Amino acid sequence: MSNEVNAVKAGLEGAVAASSSISYIDGNIGKLIYSGYNIHDLAQHSTFEEVIYLLWNNQLPSPYELDNLKAQLTQEAGIPSEIHQLMRSLPSGVNPMDMLRTVVSALSFYDPDGQDMSREANVRKAIRLTAKFPTLVTTFQRLRNGLEPIEPRKDLSIAGNFLYTLRGTQPDDVATRTIDVALVLHADHELNASTFAARVTAATLSDMYSSVVSAIGALKGPLHGGANEGVIKNLLEIGSVEKVEGWVLEQLAQKQKIMGFGHRVYHTEDPRATHLRKMSGELAKRSGEAKYYEMSRKMEEVVMREKGLNPNVDFYSASTYYSLGLPTDLFTPIFACSRISGWTAHILEQYANNRLIRPRAEYIGGMDLKYVPLEERG
Repeated sequence: MSNEVNAVKAGLEGAVAASSSISYIDGNIGKLIYSGYNIHDLAQHSTFEEVIYLLWNNQLPSPYELDNLKAQLTQEAGIPSEIHQLMRSLPSGVNPMDMLRTVVSALSFYDPDGQDMSREANVRKAIRLTAKFPTLVTTFQRLRNGLEPIEPRKDLSIAGNFLYTLRGTQPDDVATRTIDVALVLHADHELNASTFAARVTAATLSDMYSSVVSAIGALKGPLHGGANEGVIKNLLEIGSVEKVEGWVLEQLAQKQKIMGFGHRVYHTEDPRATHLRKMSGELAKRSGEAKYYEMSRKMEEVVMREKGLNPNVDFYSASTYYSLGLPTDLFTPIFACSRISGWTAHILEQYANNRLIRPRAEYIGGMDLKYVPLEERG
């Protein structure tokens, strides 16, 4: 409408809204970089704790720095008794992402740094949030199944403690490493919807908890973090490898979106999907139950043949998590347990060089209409 407003692209596709040193995507060649490091190297060699440090500090930690961060994370992994009480009071059947949104908001009341907006205080908040997210998810899962919460152990990693506080048993190395790699892969992804939501809120100089709550609300959506839960629901509905092709063709004929395929930025394979496909296959061999992996491979084949779409990070994370025996409605909260590291990194970066994020809209409504008194309107 106005010459002051640039040409509009639906969904802000291709728009550059911030400068950032946290992560970079080259969608043409399927490259993902965290602060200079290729995701393939990080997935193969690093741990989630190393990646957390990298995202917050733009460099990998020294052994001392990593040990110090691990100590702080394990120290902060427990959750206040008041939060346990709040969880117990939630209605039965509540969506886990709704729980996470509400409980994270309530956590702000018990943060000793309160409304302190200094860099030092906000780093401490980032540590607390990143440490507590997995415990919130596993505590909720236990409480809704009539089980008592389990305190995290000081000797376990974030991935190990997630499995331990979920099940109450010593996690094995394969399951722990699988979760750890999944956390690495999901940690950050440039200005995705939830990260952008967090930065918009932070740009008003609202507090870190409010910014994270904004991000959780965005991640809940089925076109963002909720897609992995949608993938496993589809696989369970289809039921067998033999039925996959017919189901896909029917969905496409009805012009329905198939969850887990395509990406706004990647025009080739999502590099995160490369690792998750491999882990899903390895878990299938290990368990002797390969049905959902084989169904996933068949679906990938048909969708690529018919639509030329590659799987994204959500597609094989579904069968990976399912092979580990994780409840399907926890898939998106597990995503949040990883992405909290990236959200907080972006919030810290926004605070450090802040400008209010205030885009324009292309106006397509009426103009210069004459007001008609109420009694004269038919």
